[in-house]
Amino acid sequence: MIKITKRDFLDYLYITLGTILYSVSVACFLLPYKLTTGGVAGIGTLIFYVTGFEVQNTYLLVNLLLLGLAVKELGWRFCFKTIYAVGALTLNLWLAQRLFELSGSPQLVGEELFMACLIGAIFEGAGLGLCFIAGGSTGGTDIIAAIVNKYRNVSLGTMIMLLDIFIISSCYFVFHDVQRVVFGFVLLIVSSVTLDYCVSRNRQAVEFKIYSRNPYAIANAIMKTGRGVTIMEGQGYYTKSERKVIVSVVRKREQVMWLRMIKAIDPYAFVTMGNVSGVWGEGFDAMKVKENTDDVKRRVVVFATDKEDDVKEARIVFGDKYEIRSLQDIGCNMENPVNTDILSPNAVLRARFVKNFYGFDSIASGTTLNDNRTTIFVTATSESVDDCIINKFETIEDAKDFFDKLK
Repeated sequence: MIKITKRDFLDYLYITLGTILYSVSVACFLLPYKLTTGGVAGIGTLIFYVTGFEVQNTYLLVNLLLLGLAVKELGWRFCFKTIYAVGALTLNLWLAQRLFELSGSPQLVGEELFMACLIGAIFEGAGLGLCFIAGGSTGGTDIIAAIVNKYRNVSLGTMIMLLDIFIISSCYFVFHDVQRVVFGFVLLIVSSVTLDYCVSRNRQAVEFKIYSRNPYAIANAIMKTGRGVTIMEGQGYYTKSERKVIVSVVRKREQVMWLRMIKAIDPYAFVTMGNVSGVWGEGFDAMKVKENTDDVKRRVVVFATDKEDDVKEARIVFGDKYEIRSLQDIGCNMENPVNTDILSPNAVLRARFVKNFYGFDSIASGTTLNDNRTTIFVTATSESVDDCIINKFETIEDAKDFFDKLK
């Protein structure tokens, strides 16, 4: 039985609202004023202007071909939402056009072509933004843009704009009117800016600095929300008294909840809050930057040991295809470890600790829980920290062969 969570319900609600806004844009502002948008809907409007073949039919046919690509690159969860969005938008486009026809197909803003362009663009961008916030897509060129955004820090709006320039320009061959091409680009730009605004606003974060006499209670409360926290040493210059400073980053939409939580624990806490332009890492967005193509890409493997000779030997065995790092290289302080597992003679505990805490594929040598005499080599690998895979080998050469077989 498929379990629908509150988050899933909200996602599909956002997608539904997004497709409604997009449909209103097309039916009420684009088609009546013969404006052309980008993406598959833009192709559909051009075909409609020439042949009368309705927009939703072209939209559905093209997206059926693109959904296979979405499954492969973005996963089934994205694909389910995209299938729902494509179905909802197809239905809403049909429904919006029928309702608009029943109302007499009026031009809602009279002869103001530019006003129709702006309003249509805002509705379109807001609709797309709601769909992307929910982790879905309306299909078409949005699928291609989402795939690129998955691997690179490229703005969704910018990517879609580049993909849609050709479609907008093509309307000249339908109307032979440069003015409509210009309005098409205005529509595209305003829609892209609106989309970026909706998505970036949802991702905005704030940094809290909390000066409290009860820091650990606040820190524990923060940890229960799923956010990380750092405690730093501070000193009041006037009183010369020691004070703990709590630092944490949270999504902007959660700031009111946090302020209430802090006030409930320490009403006299001194709190500062500042906007953060970008947050990357655990619990937030992944770092998607283009690697330096001048360097040879090497797999990073951490040898979970404090013995430099063992690290040097591993570097010789693994060769130039791998970058073998020591615990010191990744900032693990052996004298003051976060987890005592790193000091354990058990290789499994040490390899798993490095993978789970630091996120690197790791290798460790030592004993196992079942045999405290035999030295073995253990690797900890996976794409997900929550699914750490442990493998055991008799020699370091065998461990190296194992890594060679991984993608």
